[in-house]
Amino acid sequence: MAITLGIDLGTTTITALALDLARGDLVACCTRPNDAETTAAADKERGRSEWDAEKIAAIGCSALRSVAESVGARRAEIVGLGVTGQQHGVVVTDRRQTPLTPLVNWQDRRGEETLPGGDRTCVEAAVALAGPEAPARTGCRLSAGYLGVTLYWLKQNGLLPPAGVACLVTDYFASRLTDAEPVTDPTMAASSGLFDVAARDWDPALLEALGLPAALFPEVREAGDPLGTLSESAADATGLPAGLPVFVGLGDNQASFVGSVADRHSTVLVNVGTGGQVGAFSNTFVFEPPLEVRPFPRGGYLLVEAGLCGGRSYAALEGFFRQVGAELLDRQRDDRVYEAMNRLAARAPQGAAGLRCEPFFTGTRAEPERRATWTGVSARNFTPANMTRALLEGMASAFRYGYDRIREVTGFSPTHLVGAGNGLRENSVLAGIVAEEFGLPMVFPRHHEEAAYGAALVAAVGAGTFPDLDAAGKLLRYERATG
Repeated sequence: MAITLGIDLGTTTITALALDLARGDLVACCTRPNDAETTAAADKERGRSEWDAEKIAAIGCSALRSVAESVGARRAEIVGLGVTGQQHGVVVTDRRQTPLTPLVNWQDRRGEETLPGGDRTCVEAAVALAGPEAPARTGCRLSAGYLGVTLYWLKQNGLLPPAGVACLVTDYFASRLTDAEPVTDPTMAASSGLFDVAARDWDPALLEALGLPAALFPEVREAGDPLGTLSESAADATGLPAGLPVFVGLGDNQASFVGSVADRHSTVLVNVGTGGQVGAFSNTFVFEPPLEVRPFPRGGYLLVEAGLCGGRSYAALEGFFRQVGAELLDRQRDDRVYEAMNRLAARAPQGAAGLRCEPFFTGTRAEPERRATWTGVSARNFTPANMTRALLEGMASAFRYGYDRIREVTGFSPTHLVGAGNGLRENSVLAGIVAEEFGLPMVFPRHHEEAAYGAALVAAVGAGTFPDLDAAGKLLRYERATG
């Protein structure tokens, strides 16, 4: 039976895998750290986040080579490669895939800086130019870290290359593999804030309003459409056969949904990685802020509450505990702090003895200035265990808010709750709290590489092995979460 490959160009790691399309099993998998960040220390203090796109491509090729070697004699059964990766960010390249700017990723906050010679931030100015009706077309509000805002910042600061293509990282990598002109898909393009979601194309009125030339933006095709074939140079770098079909990629949020949810018509997905999202499928376009409506690959929509509290929030508390150990107790670094935090949270009472946390350390998309709070603090409940439990309960409460909004605007009553992302998989306490908040038992896909798996399923549809994503989703198998 055929095999497809999927690769996920994530912020923290890059994962490639080979998927057996007869049984849904992984034939091979390789995960490598993404150590391509180039942000200077001073720029990090300013909220910048810059990466070397060429190094990301090299890491991706290395991961694919490892998978190709593990597949061994079955390499001839590979029928295609699907690509996914982090959304929102941008790298401007020339037509030969040479980066003209760093990859400015989704974590970058330069959009919140005041523009030269003005008194408004870049985001405020872009939102004003876009007009109040724009979010109803784009499905989201322009925010710092979005491709649209970053391009506008580059333009206003005289740093936008005069000729080039604005690529999301998935588009860039796929283009590098095939030597084809960069192409994007609706799921990636919509993360820019400049895309008409219902029309499934760039919004010309927004491009004109922000003074961004239409030639800057790549062609839009559907995820899973043929992009090209693996070039000779990419074949040398990956160990895969030249001429292997490569398909138009998709965004990691949608790829994780495809790679996690067998029945999109009855399921709500909670995905916790660095950030956290709640998502559900919709046949119709419904825009009700703070929900975002995103294109679903090959038709339909994904309603998403894209909060910023996730693994990064838990990491903030972990960093605080480390600092206490180092500065007050003269304790050296202990890599088991997360394990200890999970044990403490499991022993803490439900409700954290009245201690409550809103874990928005870096704000929300709607309120970027918002910050985390602990309330209800008393001498009795102010303990590491209750602080940890309260933060996890605050995360679950934020996810439940998004879930409730989805149900309110659609009337959708899901019967299945699927969890994804290491932020849930590696924290059974959080998984249990979320399941309790949602009133549904949580299950996890048996595989851990949801986005890369989803990319491989999209490639399977592109290769013609399955007629559509519903049929491909029948490969998914689950295991019960433990809390």
